[in-house]
Amino acid sequence: MSINDLFSPEAREFQDEFDTRRLAERIVEHFVRPGLSQDQAEFVASSRMFFIATVDAGGKPECSYKGGRPGFVKVLDDRTLTLPFYDGNGLFGTLGNIRATGRVGLFFIDFEKQYRLRVNGTARVVEPSAQHQDPGALKVVIVKAEVVYDLCERYVHRLRFVEESEFCPAEGYQVPAAPYLAKPLYDGARPGEAPERQATERSPQAM
Repeated sequence: MSINDLFSPEAREFQDEFDTRRLAERIVEHFVRPGLSQDQAEFVASSRMFFIATVDAGGKPECSYKGGRPGFVKVLDDRTLTLPFYDGNGLFGTLGNIRATGRVGLFFIDFEKQYRLRVNGTARVVEPSAQHQDPGALKVVIVKAEVVYDLCERYVHRLRFVEESEFCPAEGYQVPAAPYLAKPLYDGARPGEAPERQATERSPQAM
């Protein structure tokens, strides 16, 4: 792995400004890997959440939170992860970006242990199948890791886990309906629902 593959010229400028170029190179030499260690793989496989950053073909970024029950992120090998994508807000910004550019940055964090892990690489969207499946998944994203590292944790606030969201899918579990969709605002816009006649249509008398 070349050091030049990890840092842009602009990042190098800041490293030189703050005299961290040698530090960055030492960190890459000792801590940055193309794949997960055994401990990192176990941490990912037990995670309840992660953040995912993507970018579209025009360079517009997107960052999203994804949550589930432990085991919802699967580690197939040290460089391959599968991520289930559940029913969300219907915008599909993250999946659209993955289909457009295939680039992702994953950020896993354990607030109780103040530990964080980055996994950057490529991704593609596939249909749930016998090989790639998860209860409730609309699509599955397969990630191929290219850069993995897990430092520095000093600014991670220590928070305590209380309970899992009742909306996280599980085998044999009926997930409740999304409360926000019950609001009148979404009448005629819910998936599978007939479009509501627009109130903005004006009568001949009003014209």
